[in-house]
Amino acid sequence: MSSSTFSGDETAPFFGFLGAAAALVFSCMGAAYGTAKSGVGVASMGVMRPELVMKSIVPVVMAGVLGIYGLIIAVIISTGINPKAKSYYLFDGYAHLSSGLACGLAGLSAGMAIGIVGDAGVRANAQQPKLFVGMILILIFAEALALYGLIVGIILSSRAGQSRAE
Repeated sequence: MSSSTFSGDETAPFFGFLGAAAALVFSCMGAAYGTAKSGVGVASMGVMRPELVMKSIVPVVMAGVLGIYGLIIAVIISTGINPKAKSYYLFDGYAHLSSGLACGLAGLSAGMAIGIVGDAGVRANAQQPKLFVGMILILIFAEALALYGLIVGIILSSRAGQSRAE
């Protein structure tokens, strides 16, 4: 086939682009939830202890990073979809879909965990400052869940293009 015509399965790019969208949308949903929930806790705590607001902004920042993970996978996936340059089969589309879902859903769940822990953690930290280190450790473990999704997403995305020898 010439390089100007479509090669591969014609429906396969749909699944690839769906994976890119899923990575970004679900990760950003997790980031938004985590930011909103933690932000409510920071605002509530800031009324009584305004000197702790900057110290308590950590969960909001950690939640925001989740959206970046989804963006990374979405860019990796979308750059791998070019059926006119290289054949793109259903295997490739499914690999990209699973990559996006792995990263996106891991980001969503991590965002929910960060939001809940961040909200309760900053309020508790206002009453008992010794809880800060414990809150940070829990937030790190919640963030690690999204990082696992990012790593698996990269691995799955790299599998695309390996379906057939060309």
